[in-house]
Amino acid sequence: MSENINHRQIQWFPGHMARTLRLISENRKNVDVVLQLLDARIPRSSLNPELEKATQGKPHLYLLNKADLADEAITARWKAYFKSQGAGCIALSSKQRMGMQSVKVAIAAELSQLLEKRAQRGMAGARTRVMVVGIPNVGKSTFINSFTGTSRAKAADKPGVTRGKQWVSAGEYDLLDMPGVLWKKFESDEVAANLAFIGAIRDEILDIETLAMNLLAQLQRAYPQRLAERYRLSEEDLAQDAYELLHIVGRKRGMLISGGAVNTERAAIMLVDEFRASKLGRVSLERPEE
Repeated sequence: MSENINHRQIQWFPGHMARTLRLISENRKNVDVVLQLLDARIPRSSLNPELEKATQGKPHLYLLNKADLADEAITARWKAYFKSQGAGCIALSSKQRMGMQSVKVAIAAELSQLLEKRAQRGMAGARTRVMVVGIPNVGKSTFINSFTGTSRAKAADKPGVTRGKQWVSAGEYDLLDMPGVLWKKFESDEVAANLAFIGAIRDEILDIETLAMNLLAQLQRAYPQRLAERYRLSEEDLAQDAYELLHIVGRKRGMLISGGAVNTERAAIMLVDEFRASKLGRVSLERPEE
C-alpha cells in the first residue's frame, strides 16, 4: 500500500448503523435463515464481523454478489473456501434474475432439517423467512427486487439508501431487508481501502487521491497487464510507485491544469470510477489463500 487510508478516525459508523445491528439481533428469532451478501471482488473485506455476531445461531448462506465484475477463477476458489468452512455459498449477479433459482435451492439445502420437521408436523409449504444483510452498497435491494420479481426495495448505486427494515414477500418466501451496516473499527488499512474502492464508504469523507493510489498499488501487483492496456502504460511506467503512476495516467488522459501540471484529483476520480464500472475487466482484489 502506498498510502495509509485509515490514518484518521472516519465517521463511517453513524448512529443508524448501531441501531441496525440492534434491530438485526432483535429480529434474529423471527427468521429461519440469514442470507449475507458479500462483494465477490472483496469477499473477506466485505464480511462484516458485527453481522456474524448479531446473527449467530441461525443457518447462514453467503452470496458472492457482483460476480460478473470479479475474476471468475478467483471467485471459484472463494466458493470452495467457504464450503470448506462448512458454509453455504453461491456466486451471482443480483441484476440477473435467472440466477435466483440457485439461491432458492441453496436456501432449501441450508434449511433441509427445518423443512423436514415442518413436513412431519403437517406444515409443508409454510413460508420461509429470510433475513438479508450485508455492508452498504453490496446490492441487497437489487437482489431482493430480482428475487421477488418486483421493484419494492429501494436500490441505488451508493451506500445508505435502505434506512429501516422492510418485509418483502415472494412466493413461499418472506424476505426481511436490513439496511447496510459497517463495523466500528477495521482490522487493517487494506480492509478500509477495499471497502472504499467498491463504494461502501461514502466518497466525500475520503481523500480520493489517496484512494486512487491505493487502488493503483493493488492493480500493479495483481493485474499489471490490465493497467497497461487500459492506460497505455509501458513497463517503465508500471515500475513507478503509485504516486508517480497516478501522474502518468492523468497525463496520458490529458488531465492537465495551467502550466502543464497534472490534475491528480480529476485523474483519481476517473480511475476509481473506471474500476467501479469494470472498465479494467473482471478484477478480484482478494484471494482466499492470502
